[in-house]
Amino acid sequence: MDFLEQVADELASDVLEAIENGADEDLIMGVKKIAGETSTTLEEAYMTAVRVRRAERRARAYLARFLAQGGG
Repeated sequence: MDFLEQVADELASDVLEAIENGADEDLIMGVKKIAGETSTTLEEAYMTAVRVRRAERRARAYLARFLAQGGG
């Protein structure tokens, strides 16, 4: 993982954790706006990381349900 991806992923992880702990969903777009004011590259990488992390969570939840129902 290069530096940009690492920074974006850590930022996305922190934002999603804050949302899980009660922060408003608008936090995602607020951070996107602030990052984009200085670096559109970071803005794009951050939003990609948010989407990837959310997709992973949905996929893992599906897998857990599948396995719990005896799938395999």
